[in-house]
Amino acid sequence: MSTSRYVLDPLAVNPIDRSVTRLLYISIARYSSEWNSILHTHPCAEVFFVTDGSGFLKTNDQSVPISTNDVITVNSNIEHTEVSSDEHPLEYIVMGVDGLEVISGENGENGCSIVHFQTGSEQILFYLRSLLKEIENKYPGYNTVCQDLLEVVLLLLMRHSQFTVTFVPAARKSSKECAIVRRYIENHFKENLTLDDLAALAHISKYYLVHAFNREYGTSPINYLLSCRIQESLYLLSKTQMSLSQISGTLGFSSPSYFSQSFRRMQGISPLEYRKQAKDRED
Repeated sequence: MSTSRYVLDPLAVNPIDRSVTRLLYISIARYSSEWNSILHTHPCAEVFFVTDGSGFLKTNDQSVPISTNDVITVNSNIEHTEVSSDEHPLEYIVMGVDGLEVISGENGENGCSIVHFQTGSEQILFYLRSLLKEIENKYPGYNTVCQDLLEVVLLLLMRHSQFTVTFVPAARKSSKECAIVRRYIENHFKENLTLDDLAALAHISKYYLVHAFNREYGTSPINYLLSCRIQESLYLLSKTQMSLSQISGTLGFSSPSYFSQSFRRMQGISPLEYRKQAKDRED
């Protein structure tokens, strides 16, 4: 009888930072006549495994051919789309992964990476299909299993390719995005801004923006916009003779009544009452 015994090294470093990286979703896509190839972004990274067919990955500045057994990683907020061949329709499995960032290109500046697998793709595909099965059946503890399978897939990708993977905490990413939106609001609050405009500015979805902005500043982007307008209206009411209609128009409110309603909600009194109190203080 012969026995082979292997002992794990307790000091070995896991190259995957599981405190940061999180699987958000996984789906299967198949080309059809309804396929809409429009440039778009996601607040998380996406990892594609092409299971069949061929086509192109398009970004703002390049169009790269992709085919069966290719693995494509697109970082968060990078505009991209997939274009399928009509003769060989694309099929792929795609995962949305928060906290993942792939560095590729000579200077590490590319927001996407493509690995053309000659060997080793079967192993990755096996774990991806296992992950799909876990999510579809929702076995007890499937969230933990899916997260573990994600780590296995990422480790295999790192072993079989030359790109560098970094892990970015969600709070750090959202801080930068929220700071961009906040600064823009402060400089453009008199303009007709919508939540869609602000989300497009930061290259994230409006739902992610609302969640991240609330977490960062304790208020929504639209409420922050309103507070900037109301703050400016305090000066205009106390230092000018502009009418409520003129002030509401200057500050981007849709109507004087909406301005008055917003003012009362934030200040506790009406704009005219505030103007009267400001005048009394000066006398």
